Amino acid sequence: MKRPGLIPLSCLAVLLAGLPALGQEHPPSGESGPSASLPELRPDARGVLSQEQMQNLFRVVADKDIENDKHLRDYTYVERDEEHRLDGKGNIKSTEVKTFDVMEIYGEQVQRLIEKDDKALAPKEAAKEEDKIQKIIDKRKNESAEQRRKREQKEERDREEGRKFVREVADAYSFHLVGSEDLGGRATWVIDAEPRPGYEAHMKEAKLLSKFRGRVWVDKAETQWSKLDIECIDTVSLGWFLARVHKGSRIVVEQTRVNDEVWLPKHVAVKVDVRLALLKNFNVEQEQSYRDYKKFRATARIVGVGEVKDK
Repeated sequence: MKRPGLIPLSCLAVLLAGLPALGQEHPPSGESGPSASLPELRPDARGVLSQEQMQNLFRVVADKDIENDKHLRDYTYVERDEEHRLDGKGNIKSTEVKTFDVMEIYGEQVQRLIEKDDKALAPKEAAKEEDKIQKIIDKRKNESAEQRRKREQKEERDREEGRKFVREVADAYSFHLVGSEDLGGRATWVIDAEPRPGYEAHMKEAKLLSKFRGRVWVDKAETQWSKLDIECIDTVSLGWFLARVHKGSRIVVEQTRVNDEVWLPKHVAVKVDVRLALLKNFNVEQEQSYRDYKKFRATARIVGVGEVKDK
């Protein structure tokens, strides 16, 4: 999934833990890597972890999130998106709900719409979705070696950019240990992150980091982030359409452990005020939930709709 699969605001979830949308690589679990060298975290007598400890922790968390993104490609799942458009007083004007089957087809993640407003699609709409998937399958089946090479090179360039961005997070923030908390039956560190004054970003995209602060819950046993609560603290301009995300916009992301091998998104809640092209404001609340994660054989060729094979 473009982790989590939101409007350009997917960048919000990346900001404190390196999400999605950026498909990256990492040494397989069990091999040597940053996580292997993380010393045991022991707060001092005042209950404080040093900034060096915090930065090392977040570098490990970021690397593990890169690994999660890689494993996500081995799973199919169901994604339910619920969007509320709000009026100027915060009252709901309209609601739209869509549910998707999400699968990987020849290295491309694809959504197939299966429900609207929690009701099955009409036969005509369902057939249109099946045709869409079949066209993607046919396109990939008929891809030349040169086309495949160029596509894979572009994907690798994108992954490398993602790696650089994720690892810049640890340097961009000052961290404060709030304490410990039980979350879903698991012990977590609770850590606040504030933009570091005077920090100079190495990547253009990382300049956005100074516009957000947040709280992160880090699983003590797995050194994985299990929850993010991120707030926009200054107006953010995005893209060529001059979209502006206003102060106070917020995203909360929760992850869950799947198959004792990977942490994947469970729930995303977004409240955002966006002005597009300096003309129209969109005040939106959005919730996404993810379920029915099923692992399929990475070597299976998908030659028709629905032929995603479980292990």
